[in-house]
Amino acid sequence: MANIKSAKKRVLTNEKRRAQNASFKSDLRSSVKVFNTKVEQKDVEGAKAAFTTAVKKIDKAVNRGVYHKNKAARQKSALQQKMNGLGA
Repeated sequence: MANIKSAKKRVLTNEKRRAQNASFKSDLRSSVKVFNTKVEQKDVEGAKAAFTTAVKKIDKAVNRGVYHKNKAARQKSALQQKMNGLGA
């Protein structure tokens, strides 16, 4: 552990942000998995709703600094291709 007071605060802040980011990433991955299962089941309406949710969470991840914008663009593109393949 650090000796300087500001460094101690920084360690605590970093740990808190790491935990929040991990939780957010987990939730985001779950929403993408829900979308993928809807696509596999060929549930068009469910897939549309899940797609909207997943894209919102991906965009929010970019705004929060959890994801890089290029990673988000790549993920959204992959989701959109699956959506188009579903015939929606």
